[in-house]
Amino acid sequence: MSGSILGDMFKISTWGESHGKALGVVIDGCPAGLEISAADIQRDLDRRKPGQSPFATPRKEGDKVEILSGIFEGKTTGTPISLIIFNKNQKSKDYSALKDIYRPAQSDLSYDLKYGFRDHRGSGRASGRETAARAAAGAVAKKVLAALDVKILAYTASIGPVKADPKNFNEDYIMDNFLYMPDSDAVKKAEDYLNGLIEKNNSSGGTIECIVKNIPSGLGDPVFDKCDALLARAVMSIGAVKGVEIGSGFDAAEMTGYEHNDFYRYQAGEINKLTNNAGGTLGGITEGSDILLKAAVKPTPSIEKTQQAVNKSGENIELSIKGRHDPVIVPRAVVVVEAMAALTLVDLLLKNMSSRMEYLKRVY
Repeated sequence: MSGSILGDMFKISTWGESHGKALGVVIDGCPAGLEISAADIQRDLDRRKPGQSPFATPRKEGDKVEILSGIFEGKTTGTPISLIIFNKNQKSKDYSALKDIYRPAQSDLSYDLKYGFRDHRGSGRASGRETAARAAAGAVAKKVLAALDVKILAYTASIGPVKADPKNFNEDYIMDNFLYMPDSDAVKKAEDYLNGLIEKNNSSGGTIECIVKNIPSGLGDPVFDKCDALLARAVMSIGAVKGVEIGSGFDAAEMTGYEHNDFYRYQAGEINKLTNNAGGTLGGITEGSDILLKAAVKPTPSIEKTQQAVNKSGENIELSIKGRHDPVIVPRAVVVVEAMAALTLVDLLLKNMSSRMEYLKRVY
């Protein structure tokens, strides 16, 4: 199975399964001398780990990261960084009854059609648990960005029909609620909505917004390696994400050119945009404005509410999925969206160092 490697100069390779012994990531291309510790990485893993709220799977995993290589005396050495997270609380028997069933909205059918067999224990590589490795790698990438004063902020923008009101935006509140929403009024409404779905054995989707501030200009290349294209690819690679918008996104389709165009003004000797419908890139290249990204996350497909399904014997069946599943994936995916954005941008920063002779001269 290919497809587990991301990046060109800052490259990651994730490995492991939901119900295997462990999962992890190897990071290749991280510059030497970056100050980082296991605690730095653990902070992001703690944001993603299960069992922390009424709206997450009760599976109890500490998700404790261990650094196997690439970091010595608190700094990166420039060699590959290997991180491992051991699975401690698998209950594979919960999935034994599903090994011959194709669950709706899961990878069961497509994996069988492609490979001829599949790991039915929690979906194997297709499980959302794989994103723990991404969060770990993203924590390293965010340390690189922080050293350059680049800040990434992601949060839950909506849960089902409940949307955070931009007028009530409170960045400090994001980390103070289970849903990672920036609006306390919306949190209460979202909690009521989710509790109603839980009573009906159902689940919810939602959206995640991500803002990148202080990003340098010049990241991304024309045509196929546009910054926004690579960000969309990275975020869309998260299994639960079904759509990505940059800037005004799909709203642009209903705007006129005059409404959508970001007008320029000189202010204090600098070129500034009056709006940011482009979302931080022009021609696929960053121009110094904030990068604005939104991801649409599907509802958790594993629900106890009875669904129509089929099995390998060619029978139509009625399926009710038992076990430990998230009634909503969105809050735990917030840090994963941050991670994928950070990984993409660090890779582009390193690649951009070779875009001009003056950059090479500055280094050498």
